[in-house]
Amino acid sequence: MIKRINAPITEETIQTLKAGDTVLLSGVVYTARDAAHKRMCQALESGQKLPFSLEGAVIYYVGPTPAKPGQVIGSAGPTTSGRMDAYAPKLIERGLKGMIGKGQRAKEVIDAMVAHGAVYFAATGGAGALLASRITRCELVAWEDLGTEAVRKLEVVDFPLTVVIDREGTNLYDMAARDYQE
Repeated sequence: MIKRINAPITEETIQTLKAGDTVLLSGVVYTARDAAHKRMCQALESGQKLPFSLEGAVIYYVGPTPAKPGQVIGSAGPTTSGRMDAYAPKLIERGLKGMIGKGQRAKEVIDAMVAHGAVYFAATGGAGALLASRITRCELVAWEDLGTEAVRKLEVVDFPLTVVIDREGTNLYDMAARDYQE
């Protein structure tokens, strides 16, 4: 069964998501990779306001390619999530509810997800053109000097994802490895 959910994500929605669920996400998603995460954490540490509210937010770990004429955005495939692991717990503590990327997450990130109610989604690597077709709007939000790693606000419709780690810490990658070994 495919679940349709909206972003920003509510606590009620978080409660319904389980590792292995297929979802179609619609709504607002922000882009940020490691350089932007570093700046967000520095801003928080110095008491500055972030360029967007973390409350219920979803961050997509992506550095999209430039849009061709007539396109909203270029290819928009996920990047490896582990590069954000040093920063993610601080953002989760402040209201971040969803992260989209690929690959495993550190124990500290999973612990923060469990403590504060967040989920980790995987987007299919190598499917950047398909994923870009689900983005209906792209707007620069902050740190243009970071180029493709700048923070952008995306509007997505039926963005295809899989819940990899749910708010209880159940990890689809670990489940699949155990199933394979049996």
